[in-house]
This record gives sequence, C-alpha cells and structure tokens, in this order.
Amino acid sequence: MYFAALLARTEDGWEASDTELDDVETLSDLTDLARDASVDEDTVLVLIEQEDAWFGVVRLDGEDDPRIYVSDAAAAARSSYGEILLTDELLGREPGDDGADLDSLDLDGTEDGEPESDDDGAASDTAVPHGPVGDSEVLDDLGVGEKELRSLDADDALSSIAEALGASEVLETVR
Repeated sequence: MYFAALLARTEDGWEASDTELDDVETLSDLTDLARDASVDEDTVLVLIEQEDAWFGVVRLDGEDDPRIYVSDAAAAARSSYGEILLTDELLGREPGDDGADLDSLDLDGTEDGEPESDDDGAASDTAVPHGPVGDSEVLDDLGVGEKELRSLDADDALSSIAEALGASEVLETVR
C-alpha cells in the first residue's frame, strides 16, 4: 500500500495535502505537482512510502532542482512510484545506460530473471543498490539530520519526519 503527501511550508507553518500520483509518470511531473502546491516559492516536500518497504523524500525550494532521498533503492525500483524517483543521476549512472535496466523488474516486486553478470559470473555493477540513495542531508535544516534520516524504519518514517517538522497533525489529517 502506498501513501503520498505534499507538505508546503507557509508563514503559518506546514500545510498538507494528500497526493494522487496516478497521473505522475516522471520526476518532472512530480516536480510540477509540488511546485503548484508551493506558497510564495517556499519549501515543498513530497513524502512517499510503500508500507514496510521504502520511503522517499523529494524537496523543492523555489526554482532549485529537486533534492531526493530514497531509503532503499532496490525496493523502490520494484514500484512504479519509486521508479519515478530513481533517476540515472541519483543512481550514479550515465543517462540511457542499458546495463542498468529497471525494466527487467516487474512492478509487482518480482524480477524477470537473474541479474546480468559479466564474463566472470559476477553481478553487474550497474544494478540498483540495496539501501539508501540520494541526498541524505535533504532535511538537515528542518530538524532531521542525516544519521536520523538513515535510521528511520519505512513503516513509521513519514510520521517521524512530520513530527520533527512540527507537521504531525496536518499530515495525519490527510493520511
């Protein structure tokens, strides 16, 4: 089960809205959706979680490029929403790198086959890594440091983040 919410910072605190991601196909679409929720080009956070598997944070500050953190890239790669966040840049790959093929993963969480291996039989180094990827300092100035962010469990991460931001109540209203 998925949950996604937008938290937009305002002069009066945080405003939350649940987010329907059915029409979001790319990171650009998600960025546009978040910018539409922005008040005076202030900070907007997109929080996404797949229950007990992974969570992601996308942060937009005005017209700056989005900053992204994903708690478990391999788990996120098996979901359509996670795949949106896992850009080539985030995974440290060259755009269009055919050796790093997310299409070989079914979105139901199963793989079509074994990971590609090189002549030595070792798995390709372009595989999606298990564990966190992205900007682990994405929430530092908002009260959630790198160490704390990396230690959050997927099942309660968004609640913990919202609590640190002082946005627990507004997040719970859209949950």
